[in-house]
Amino acid sequence: MKTGFIIAGIVAVLLIGGVWWTNSLQNNDSDVIARSGLHWHPTLAIYVKGEKVEIPQNVGLGAVHKPMHTHEDLPLIHLEFSGVVKREDLMLGQFFKNWERDMRSFGENMRMTVNGVENTEYDSYVMKDKDAIELHFD
Repeated sequence: MKTGFIIAGIVAVLLIGGVWWTNSLQNNDSDVIARSGLHWHPTLAIYVKGEKVEIPQNVGLGAVHKPMHTHEDLPLIHLEFSGVVKREDLMLGQFFKNWERDMRSFGENMRMTVNGVENTEYDSYVMKDKDAIELHFD
């Protein structure tokens, strides 16, 4: 009987310690943006020689719905993730992969602004809720 209590105590300590250790590792991961999902809506506008390019509806939607997608409410990009969300999940370049387009395929001399401020991160830019992203090509 005494041995059973000792074994149960050791198992409990190991389980609690394992959960604490796993959580401490996750909390130190600087690439994690959210742990229990997020639902954000940045906007994206693309201009080629001053003319606005229409982004198609339903990018990323199909037999499998990707968490980064568009609907009919363009220029919104829907970022609808569950679970752990990492920086790479929210990169602008991921949207272009979902669209099956190369970001640089629209023309020469690409410029990008985010919320009216020049930004040179381009496809590695990590989108945030309510960002207003514009790409301009000459």
